[in-house]
Amino acid sequence: MTKNLKPEDIKVILATDCGSTTTKAILIEKRGDEYRLMVRGEAPTTVEAPFEDVTMGVLNAVGEVEELANRKLLDEKGAIISPANGDVGTDIYISTSSAGGGLQMMVAGVVRSMTAESAERAALGAGSIVMDVIASNDRRMPHEQIERIRRLRPDMILLSGGIDGGTTTHVVEIAELIAAADPRPRLGTGYKLPVIFAGNKDARGPVSETLEEKTDLTIVDNLRPVLERENLLPAREKIHDLFMEHVMAQAPGYKKLMSWCDAPIMPTPGAVGSIIKRVSDMENIEVVGVDIGGATTDVFSVFQGVFNRTVSANLGMSYSISNVFAEAGLDNVMRWVPFHMDERDLRNRVKNKMIRPTTIPQMMEELVFEQAIAKEALRLAFIQHKSFATVLKGVQQQRTIADAFDQSSSGATLVNMMSLDMLIGSGGVLSHAPRRQQSALMLIDAFLPEGITRLAVDSIFMMPQLGVLAEVHPKAATEVFNKDCLIHLGTCVAPRGEAKSGKGPIMDYTLEMPDGKVEKGTLEFGTMKLIPLGFAEGQALPLTAKATFEPARHFDLGAGTGNKVERTISGGVVGIILDGRGRPFAVPTDDKTRVEKLIEWMTELDIYPREALERM
Repeated sequence: MTKNLKPEDIKVILATDCGSTTTKAILIEKRGDEYRLMVRGEAPTTVEAPFEDVTMGVLNAVGEVEELANRKLLDEKGAIISPANGDVGTDIYISTSSAGGGLQMMVAGVVRSMTAESAERAALGAGSIVMDVIASNDRRMPHEQIERIRRLRPDMILLSGGIDGGTTTHVVEIAELIAAADPRPRLGTGYKLPVIFAGNKDARGPVSETLEEKTDLTIVDNLRPVLERENLLPAREKIHDLFMEHVMAQAPGYKKLMSWCDAPIMPTPGAVGSIIKRVSDMENIEVVGVDIGGATTDVFSVFQGVFNRTVSANLGMSYSISNVFAEAGLDNVMRWVPFHMDERDLRNRVKNKMIRPTTIPQMMEELVFEQAIAKEALRLAFIQHKSFATVLKGVQQQRTIADAFDQSSSGATLVNMMSLDMLIGSGGVLSHAPRRQQSALMLIDAFLPEGITRLAVDSIFMMPQLGVLAEVHPKAATEVFNKDCLIHLGTCVAPRGEAKSGKGPIMDYTLEMPDGKVEKGTLEFGTMKLIPLGFAEGQALPLTAKATFEPARHFDLGAGTGNKVERTISGGVVGIILDGRGRPFAVPTDDKTRVEKLIEWMTELDIYPREALERM
């Protein structure tokens, strides 16, 4: 494992991410005082037949890096050369993995909206896919719960329940259900299924008696010791340890890969969460990150110092695209499309994408339509995230009579769009959009940021490797994250409020540009304005402008309605986007007005070529 190298002695870093289809390798070197990405390489992942050895894909990806960087990284036997000496070898080698289906877990707790939800938060935060949540009050009969546990075959189970010193009956009953199911692990047959107990400490004895014989039981501190506080770290760390010991050790070739690594292998989503939390802590900012894939969409957030992650397992851009269409509804997708399409044609396009997931749009209409679906997938995933990233439930708060009759389980959401500082997008549809302006508008339309928010996309999806690097060398990870990983799109300025008449001025703005020029003007309701502000020659970070915003009486930019805001704001490859469409935002319902407005906004932000918009 980790060599006894001080961070300052690490000059060359090799990192890989073994995905389910592609293994990606990156090489980072210290140049002068800063760490920068040198090259990246990729190769197909080799976990499945006929290869059944993950290290072959790793060596192929590293071989590509070797050629591109002109640095010898592999010796004659195909092993990674370490430590570095001149232009040979690397100081450390680290890796993340989601190959073989990643980490698949079941969680169980007593009350669905309290301890079971805390357990779900711990599992998701560790980078797992939660297959199901079993709770005493989930309205299933015991035999149905037993059958479910048996059929799913998770990699491990996290069992929680009860506050310390509380009743033990219910949590012991759930342990008995797990024992009765006698579940077999998904990978490997020669070992018992790992179960982590993170519940009431008074129940440890009876839970051990029930589960010790049939499972590989580990006991950690209670993840909800009192109603008012969650303690998720011990459970999350144990999940990582068991992921390495059991899941990774069973997957083909991973024992060898683990012996090469200088730090524990992390599940890919756990590593992405790690870098987002690290950046939030180091810069003291509130962040939302999203990774939209073919089958799933992950949303990460840090608000008030609390990290949350959700996986929307049925929202994606290829395998799950039909589901996005069904959940959002035709009208919600079409409201973003500035032309009329036949409904049957639409449905055919969606099905084509589902059965041919690797195809990319060939015509402008297809691109517009695909980006409209992406906006809805992101919007729906974010709604799920907001309902999950909440203050703790079960805690006594001031309640009204209406609350007493409210049957919903959710507490107040932590997500606050006005205090959000940075919104980061990744995944093919955002990272590889033909124009960066398209990525910016997809993020704005889907998340509807309020106030002043920086926008960025991940250039080549290296957040996983940087997440595991952050555990070993935080400085190198955050430098590369800011300078090479992120493509800074710019800043969105969106006043909150609505104009009763649907028109009129909503904000005066003054921007002092770096070259001394001053941009002044008034933003009208229902309009958008793009002010270009890019990069100085040879600089990785964008230029900034000194901005003064004076919202109209009923509009708020974070300092209260009608109050002036003075701030230094960052540009980017797109620039500064003034969004005067109001919050909450609604697309015009009248079809003719809607199309006119969409074309107006898309023309102002230079989203699609003008002649293509005119043809539509």
